[in-house]
Amino acid sequence: MTPWRHLSTDLSAAMRPQLAATVREVADALTEASPVFAESDNSKFERDLRTAVTVALERFLELVGTDEPALPPRSREVFVGLGAAEARENRGPEALLAAFRMASRVMLRKACEALAVVRPVDTAELIDLSDAITAYVDELTAASTDGYTLQLREQAGEGDRRRRQLAELLLRGSAPESVVVAAAAGIGWRALEAVLPVVLPLDQARDARFRYGADGVVVERVRDAVLLLRAGPRATRAQLADALHGRAAVVGPALGWAQVPEGVRLAELAAELVGTGPAPVFADDHLATLALRGEPGALAVLATRRLAPLATVRATQRERLLETLHSWLLHWGSRAEVSADLFVHPQTVSYRLKHLRELLGDDLDNPAARFELLLVLAFRGIPPATPTP
Repeated sequence: MTPWRHLSTDLSAAMRPQLAATVREVADALTEASPVFAESDNSKFERDLRTAVTVALERFLELVGTDEPALPPRSREVFVGLGAAEARENRGPEALLAAFRMASRVMLRKACEALAVVRPVDTAELIDLSDAITAYVDELTAASTDGYTLQLREQAGEGDRRRRQLAELLLRGSAPESVVVAAAAGIGWRALEAVLPVVLPLDQARDARFRYGADGVVVERVRDAVLLLRAGPRATRAQLADALHGRAAVVGPALGWAQVPEGVRLAELAAELVGTGPAPVFADDHLATLALRGEPGALAVLATRRLAPLATVRATQRERLLETLHSWLLHWGSRAEVSADLFVHPQTVSYRLKHLRELLGDDLDNPAARFELLLVLAFRGIPPATPTP
């Protein structure tokens, strides 16, 4: 038997003349009691709130003295929609649940006041009335919670679809820029700058999705998975070395979105070169070796990295500086030999080297950096191979 079966039918007759006023009072009480509702200046939200209160009160009066279920399908849809709207506004369910509790108290008070005008109300009737309203509001809450949950599932499914779409576009690398930028914006990536690929074992895909959330997208392939991280604090080497320890990860170089396929390929080549282990492998550490093995992509990345400080220098001046740097590296820093090699005055060599040191800084004193610079500059002078007919 339903709790409202015990209620006297004269409750409906007593409350109906005051229905419009009760709707206003309940709606106003909800708005005042909840900061979220009070701050909303959305007229549609206000209409939806009053509609829900009206449907709730009218349906409750229809239930008085019956064994009918709380909400028929059409009435339930109103409260399912109310919960879904809260999810779409990115609000938690707390405000809505608090609103139902407030509505329950206001309904009980208004019902008691309406009955008291008609006749005395005894304690047993008050208890029955409280039980009925509580049970009824619980049904409203359940419908709204279902709507909230369904909306979250729908949004999550759409979000997953958009993330897969972006990941596939990035892995392809040949899509129009407008399409890629729009797909990135669809998952909240407002600026699509450098993208860092991480190749992982297939069983690490789920953990990568959870661990990196909005900062990365994951594509599962036949034998492995690829995590694509946008540039940011979580894509730094220190962060990745810690987060990826023990995951057999290979980290490719951070490149522009159009070069993501090349970044993935360099990560795969680095894994073939040195294998994988507990500590993540960083392809950046093996670009020189890969370049010496004839990988043009590795050489291109290395050249971009090492020569980036000279990008702002005028083209003719840059060529002279690079020529001087190459000779200086070949002659182990001997100013006299560089001067003889280039047929320029030693003071000119000193001036250029001073400028180079301002641009390259400590790289000129770092053996690994000097070797990579020499490698890049040596290959600058070699024309591309011509295919044999």
